[in-house]
Amino acid sequence: MNETPTGMRLQIGVFGRANVGKSSLVNWIAGQQVSIVSPMAGTTTDVVAKAMELLPIGPVTLLDTGGLDDTSALAAQRIERARRIFDRADIVLLVLEADLWSAFEEEIASEAERRALPCLPVVNKTDLRAPSATYLDTLRARFGSVISISTLRADGREEGLCALKEAIASLLQRDTRSAPVLVGDLVPRGRICVLVVPIDLQAPKGRLILPQVQVLRDLLDHGAAGLVTTEREYAALLSKLPEPPSLVVCDSQVVLPVVKNTPPSVPCTTFSILFARFKGHLAELARGARAIDSLRDGDRVLIAEACSHHPMEDDIGRVKIPRWLRQYTGLDLKIDVTSGRDYPMELSEYRLIIHCGACMLTRREMLNRLCRGREGGLAITNYGVAIAYLQGVLDRVLAPFHMNQVSVTPVEKGGESRL
Repeated sequence: MNETPTGMRLQIGVFGRANVGKSSLVNWIAGQQVSIVSPMAGTTTDVVAKAMELLPIGPVTLLDTGGLDDTSALAAQRIERARRIFDRADIVLLVLEADLWSAFEEEIASEAERRALPCLPVVNKTDLRAPSATYLDTLRARFGSVISISTLRADGREEGLCALKEAIASLLQRDTRSAPVLVGDLVPRGRICVLVVPIDLQAPKGRLILPQVQVLRDLLDHGAAGLVTTEREYAALLSKLPEPPSLVVCDSQVVLPVVKNTPPSVPCTTFSILFARFKGHLAELARGARAIDSLRDGDRVLIAEACSHHPMEDDIGRVKIPRWLRQYTGLDLKIDVTSGRDYPMELSEYRLIIHCGACMLTRREMLNRLCRGREGGLAITNYGVAIAYLQGVLDRVLAPFHMNQVSVTPVEKGGESRL
């Protein structure tokens, strides 16, 4: 893995009216032609994403959106795509023109405030008109900081870019929400974590999948050691270790044999459950699993994949989970699949959502999806939690997170699953 994955980059959404200079700002920050720039309003027809290193902040993705006041023939579709960036963004750059504040700017600012998103006003085109002191003071009073620049003046780029990065860093420091550690808090420094990785048709040739790589890197970052094996060699390997590992992490598809071969005294979980905590809210996803016992004939279930891929013959999301779900419930369920960022805007027709591990999504984006489900009264769980629940081992793989007080073991059909 040579580049920081999308889901681990700071997502910077660039918003504003059409022709206010959003694309020029993205190009100015990147120092290269990322987005097409034109005096014609509505030039940016879709969201343009640019991954880069914005030192000293780190890896970021700049998200150049279309203007929210677009009046072209495809305006509704463009505006809807731009609005969806609020679900991804970690910070909002609100691009303005001097002394201009309309309903469009207010809409963006209010949406950022509603979502508790840090928002930085950037007054562009100062070569044409300098903002008044009153205007800047008003922006500072509301947002804490404001940047004034001209993306057309090369002589002030370094100074302006430095001010922009300092303002972004300051806003991020005030944003107290932080993601939990992926696995480093579960394995003491100097101890061993065994990673059980199946090598099957779905394993990419010559490499590991992203969640496995990220867990391995997180162990190294926290001074622990990762020992990688397949499910076939796992039991023999475990017997040869001089002392038990501090943790065993396996692929969800082999959770039953791994749990069977792991002594009760050794903590055991899955990659997908680690990501349920890292990218979402583990307790919420564990609660969502109980809805499996309340499904009825004809209910709709959504399988949500965060990445796009060509499904294999025995694809986990499109084939295996639907098969296990129908086998467990004995019901005629209507199961839909979405992939990538094409998450349905309307979720009311579903009784249950089973989401992937979200390694390609940001934590904020996954939490937004959880919130949408909760607001709609829907149950939502993820691949690893659902598989462990269907296999009857969820309590076992939740134990490392001290969630023993939450009982999610399936009960006899007709009974009530309690959390």
